[in-house]
Amino acid sequence: MAKMVTIEIDGLPIQAEEGQNLVYVAKENGFFIPSLCYYENMDPPLGTCRTCTCRINGKPGPACIEKVREGMQVEVNKADLVDMRKSIIEMMFSEGNHFCPSCEKSGNCDLQHMAYELEISHTRFPHLFKDRLIDYNSKRMVMEHNRCIKCRRCVEEVLSDDGKRVFMYMNRGNETYVGIDYEQEAKLSKEQALNAMNICPTGAIIVKGKIFSKPFGQRAFDLSSSQKNYGKKPIKLSRGAVMEKKIVATASLAGCFGCHMSLLDVDTDLLDLIELVEFNKSPLTDIKKFAHRCHIGIIEGGCSNDENIEVLREFREKCDILVSLGECSIWGGLPAMRNTVPLGECLEEAYLNSFTNDPAKSTIPYHEDIPKLLNRVFACSEIVKIDYYIPGCPPSASHIWKAIKNLLWHEEYSILYSEFKYD
Repeated sequence: MAKMVTIEIDGLPIQAEEGQNLVYVAKENGFFIPSLCYYENMDPPLGTCRTCTCRINGKPGPACIEKVREGMQVEVNKADLVDMRKSIIEMMFSEGNHFCPSCEKSGNCDLQHMAYELEISHTRFPHLFKDRLIDYNSKRMVMEHNRCIKCRRCVEEVLSDDGKRVFMYMNRGNETYVGIDYEQEAKLSKEQALNAMNICPTGAIIVKGKIFSKPFGQRAFDLSSSQKNYGKKPIKLSRGAVMEKKIVATASLAGCFGCHMSLLDVDTDLLDLIELVEFNKSPLTDIKKFAHRCHIGIIEGGCSNDENIEVLREFREKCDILVSLGECSIWGGLPAMRNTVPLGECLEEAYLNSFTNDPAKSTIPYHEDIPKLLNRVFACSEIVKIDYYIPGCPPSASHIWKAIKNLLWHEEYSILYSEFKYD
């Protein structure tokens, strides 16, 4: 018969079987500990990602490698620990090229899921945009090194029928990457290859010809949070409150205008918005110049040319609060996919080497009236101070509407897990 022990998690006494994994025990008792490398059937646990860092008997350490024992005292939800875990996830996004809207595993990605759970709207660290090769040489897999977080799951778990490893660590230190033994990979069955893709916590391992084709709402991490009390309890705005009419300006820089379209999807609530808000300089009003100082400026898109920077700086000067709306504005988004390639090479590929171009007439356009392209796409926060971030590609209309009401009239609100998305 299993021996029962008593431990404390955030001051609450809990009975558990001695020797059980701490992450599992916490989950069974309603405490959410984020994890990426942890895999229930893998023993000993890997402890590589450190996303599950807690304070155990007064010392910080990964919860996934701890087995519960009598008298163990665990701190999970202290402010400094939550911030530490968030910073780890943020660094993973900054170090890799995680373009969620273009990733086959978006909606089924553990890294994306953990960022949602921790309500990460932006990263405090600059994105590196390293140019890494994508390995297409395997018989049935693509290894996307931009997305790999080196959790070691595939190294330990994916074996051929004769017990040989298919994946292994190559190089050392900052140059470490996960390599593939092509000979062993060719021996894997279709089911074994799919298992390798599924145990990867990101979109680093993709089986050729296999995509996650489920629509939004049916993917693994679309609708349900792993936490019972995700977000805050919403407080409704009092209809009887007297509110000063606010002045709002908007702009679309290096983006697709999708965030503005999502704003229009507020639908009938726009009638309330018109009563309470005056739109000044905005594509929605076609007003070209600021007529007033604005309470809030909403920026869609990043900065890819000198005109974008000029517009952004003017918004910062003329608006009390400046909001980055959508992934392109927050960190560059899909336009920043060019950041891993030199600008000259991008222009040559687009205007000179494209199959749709007439070689005799191909030229890279240049005119003094055409805004000058920057060497890369910059996040708005790299150019000016940003006060608030609304993530998404695009953010849902509900998310935008709640955030705007909070910013303009200090209304408390909660963003549902299903509304907090990067794609």
